Amino acid sequence: MSDMSEQIAAPQPITVPPFAVIPGAQVQHTLQGQERQIVDLVEATYALHAAGDSVNPPSYFLRFSDRPTARIIALPASIGGEVRVDGLKWISSFPENVQAGIPRASAVLILNDHDTGYPFACLESSIISATRTAAMAASAADQLSRNRRRPTRVGFFGTGLIARYIHTFLTATGWSFDEIGVHDVSADHASGFHGYLQQTAAGRITVHDDPEQLIRTSDLVVFATVAGRPHVTDPAWFDHNPLVLHVSLRDLAPEIILASANIVDDVDHCLKADTSPHLAEQLTGNRDFLTGTLHDVMTARATLPTDRPVVFSPFGLGVLDLAVGKHVYDEVTRAGQLHVIDDFFHDLRRYG
Repeated sequence: MSDMSEQIAAPQPITVPPFAVIPGAQVQHTLQGQERQIVDLVEATYALHAAGDSVNPPSYFLRFSDRPTARIIALPASIGGEVRVDGLKWISSFPENVQAGIPRASAVLILNDHDTGYPFACLESSIISATRTAAMAASAADQLSRNRRRPTRVGFFGTGLIARYIHTFLTATGWSFDEIGVHDVSADHASGFHGYLQQTAAGRITVHDDPEQLIRTSDLVVFATVAGRPHVTDPAWFDHNPLVLHVSLRDLAPEIILASANIVDDVDHCLKADTSPHLAEQLTGNRDFLTGTLHDVMTARATLPTDRPVVFSPFGLGVLDLAVGKHVYDEVTRAGQLHVIDDFFHDLRRYG
């Protein structure tokens, strides 16, 4: 009989992980064509979060008195399961960048080792952020339309990077539309998105100068703007009971929220920072207008009515960024293309 010591595996030594940098081009190449896989990953992450196998503190907003439209947001998080990683997304939103011809948002994602706490990767994260946002929107479109007529007319209110990613994810996960509507406060941006759709989408494409017309002619409405306060205020525009992906969170007046069935990704996260649901809570003094979370719908704990608009307002959880970022890291590692920064951590002996 073998010695007992041979049967017990020796504990693995704790070591400092190497530090890697994954640039945006590598992130985009890794995620390209993986839309269905990322939607599945996002849904699995929501399940882990609902089961309590995550830590997702409130986001922290850095604001500036001299730049009132700008902000930088820190999203710390930790996720268990097979992902088993901690980290932080640090994402800036400077809307005035658009006038200079550069993207509004920029971001990095830091991944921390579960056992030592050491950072082991820094990833360009505007693409990861857009990807997880589009994946949760595509998931919501599918889950929230299952007990109602599947939308055939989609309207995009806001035509930036997020709108493009959401359209890509909808198309890649089996959606097709007879009609696509487009509206943006910038005619140039609307025209650019129209040109993109002409190259990638079937169906009739219409640019609407009037936001009411866009909403009234769409069964699925996607809000992807940079609005800081509600600008759509008339509940009558939604009398046809569309499904609304309220991705930008602050477009709808509380009266529209209160006239709708409301689904969020996380109640406590969504009802803060003057989002439209938060304004509805301030107006009513309660949260009775909430129907439930997206995971509640996935697990049949929440039932959606068919006689009211359904509004999905996702705050966007840091655990989603971690899950997608760790997926990118693992894929790049498997491909043997990880760019490690030698000697990033220095003086690792405690006493020199």
